[in-house]
Amino acid sequence: MTIMAETTVGDGRGERYNPYTGRRVVAGVDDTVPTAAQLGLEPPRFCEACGRRMVVQISPDGWWAKCSRHGVFDSICGGRR
Repeated sequence: MTIMAETTVGDGRGERYNPYTGRRVVAGVDDTVPTAAQLGLEPPRFCEACGRRMVVQISPDGWWAKCSRHGVFDSICGGRR
């Protein structure tokens, strides 16, 4: 489940991070996604572009998350609202 588009970071390698664990996504290595996240019940907690912890606000009609480097993303971006 991807919330943000892949972003080129610093050296241009296009690294991505798991938005629920903050770990770097490595090809061929499975990283577990919590069941609540798979069901769309859990917002991302980490930025996919840099792996930093985000400030997350949940409301009755959706959520928004803010990365200090990459800005604000909300449930409308992923089609979840």
